[in-house]
Amino acid sequence: MARADAHTRVVTWLKIALPLAALAILSTLFLLADKIDPEDALPYAEVDVEDLAREPRMTLPSYAGTTSDGAALSLTAEAAMPASADKPAQALKVRLELATPDGATTQLNAASAIMDPGGRMIVLSGGVTLTTSQGYVLETEEIRASLDRSGLEAPSGVTATTPSGKLTSNSMTLGQDNQTPDTYLMVFKGDVRLVYLPGG
Repeated sequence: MARADAHTRVVTWLKIALPLAALAILSTLFLLADKIDPEDALPYAEVDVEDLAREPRMTLPSYAGTTSDGAALSLTAEAAMPASADKPAQALKVRLELATPDGATTQLNAASAIMDPGGRMIVLSGGVTLTTSQGYVLETEEIRASLDRSGLEAPSGVTATTPSGKLTSNSMTLGQDNQTPDTYLMVFKGDVRLVYLPGG
């Protein structure tokens, strides 16, 4: 009987002592833990929900494909908005790269671009810079680029730095040479002026 009483007393004390010990351990953990610095909190995006609802968009979209003449074409943008009833599909801060079968590459950067309804052409605008692997750097207000074949057209004034010097013209096209299909030509049209710079 005395042994049973002793056992009961031990169990009763353990029921009190063990929870107290657990509380003591938890308190120690909280005391030793590093203080939370609100400045280290995870950053959150400042998003205008109403603006997104009014004009949905996709961030960092990209497109890659091959034209009918075998050129590799890639297109990236900071943001893109789908077409609506009164607006074509649009992209912002656009970068387009064209690698033609002859080994040349052409890179275009523009503030914005719109896609034609048929999806066969993209019009880059807002100030376009075109750079080629042959050493041409061209600036113009707008360039129209075909997506189904290798073809670029600047319909308005062009200013270019070329391996031979500074050049201006009323317009420019880049595409396949009709006489030599595997060759691509950049053709300046209209009032073309070249300021030759020796060793340029």
